[in-house]
Amino acid sequence: MTQTTPIDLRSDTVTRPDERMTAAMAAAEVGDDVLDRDPTMRKLERRVAEVLGTEDALWVPSGTMGNLIALSLHLRRGDRFLAPRGAHVLTHELGSAAWLAGGMPEPLDWDAGPGRPSAGLVRSVSGGSAAYDSLRDSLLCLENTHNEAGGAVIPPDEHAQLVAAARDNGLAIHLDGARLFNAAVALGVQPAALTVGVDTVQICLSKGLGAPVGSAVAGTAEFVTEARRMRKMLGGGVRQGGVLAAAGLVALEETERLRTDHDNAARLAAGLTELGWHVNSPRTNMVLATVPDVGHSLERLRKAGVLAVPMAGRVRFVTHRDVDSGDVDEVLRRIGKAD
Repeated sequence: MTQTTPIDLRSDTVTRPDERMTAAMAAAEVGDDVLDRDPTMRKLERRVAEVLGTEDALWVPSGTMGNLIALSLHLRRGDRFLAPRGAHVLTHELGSAAWLAGGMPEPLDWDAGPGRPSAGLVRSVSGGSAAYDSLRDSLLCLENTHNEAGGAVIPPDEHAQLVAAARDNGLAIHLDGARLFNAAVALGVQPAALTVGVDTVQICLSKGLGAPVGSAVAGTAEFVTEARRMRKMLGGGVRQGGVLAAAGLVALEETERLRTDHDNAARLAAGLTELGWHVNSPRTNMVLATVPDVGHSLERLRKAGVLAVPMAGRVRFVTHRDVDSGDVDEVLRRIGKAD
């Protein structure tokens, strides 16, 4: 890769379908998913449900739509929902949880570690007054991995404690698992081990897994029936969706290669540390760098041929399937030369 060719570490959403994925899309069996259900789309939904340990699943165009559908079906207008501070549903979905789903957000501090509220905090915050004019808590929204915390993971034991705390206080649980497969690979567990006890879960196929478009929202069969109606209301019904679902099926077969992304993130973090940068120790595929001036640093990186983005007051680098270890070494060379 030449100096003039940027190396894109802005997100794991910038990947492009490989030949196998493109071939699967071209050969997909299709139908009208709005009228009769597309057969390849239905195959993908059943596969997602199997992997997540839920009764059923529904393909949606984006993770934001998947989260919005879940929150809309869980919340009544004016209900308060709890979510870790900096959660995607709070900071990166344009306020749709409040504007469209009608929920009152309550951010939870990270008292158990980066991106992770404790079960005790959930109990204390949601165990409020019974007065008729007090806010009614109805939902805990978790995020695994946590984006703004640099891809931090919630392990199964902490997940179970959070679920128990929510249940004890009468809360439903939605899991924003946009990068749940990264968490599963990092922890060495199956994805279903990280969904135990939740009512609904959203996973993204177009982030680290590499599909060009698509997410899925999963839960009970009854939930998915209502979610399909909500998806149509939001304009998310597709026709020959099997073309996109075929890419998702291929993506689900390649989850173990996320380990390479994690290794490359660790390689990048180690190299940046040697160059004098202050970075987190990545658990998955994200590296967050603390710098004096984020905008200035991003511009210097851009001029050096390295693309990154701002995230929670820091610079975020994300490794992905279109970046190999040689590219990481080249990133470090360019940054070292620019410094």
